[in-house]
Amino acid sequence: MSRRVTLPGADELFRKTTLAAVPSVEADVESENATPSPTKAPKTKGVRTTARRKPNNLDRVPSGRERHDEKITVYLSPDELFDLEQARLLLRGDLGLAVDRGRIVRESLAIIIADLESKGDQSIIARRLRGR
Repeated sequence: MSRRVTLPGADELFRKTTLAAVPSVEADVESENATPSPTKAPKTKGVRTTARRKPNNLDRVPSGRERHDEKITVYLSPDELFDLEQARLLLRGDLGLAVDRGRIVRESLAIIIADLESKGDQSIIARRLRGR
């Protein structure tokens, strides 16, 4: 038995994190005994995997507390992060709602997008982004 450590390759580190991409324990045992073979990643036409649809106001319900597969990174100033944390503490302390910052952001997005869809050019986000 070799004492050499086997590290994962780039294709294993950057694979899609779906259930189909996660190997089972039996597959790991079998792969230790077999020689590795190169595999090709499936060709994709672009980023979008589902057809675009026109959401209505009934669809605009935030996801709430559940596991999310999609992720974005948002950079905030120290003041914006402080305000977000203050809102979280206000919701928890004064209103008894124990929510995390992500849920506050998702709820806020749902409200802003519903406002944009209903008011369009006169929505609060459109006016703020224009500087009015």
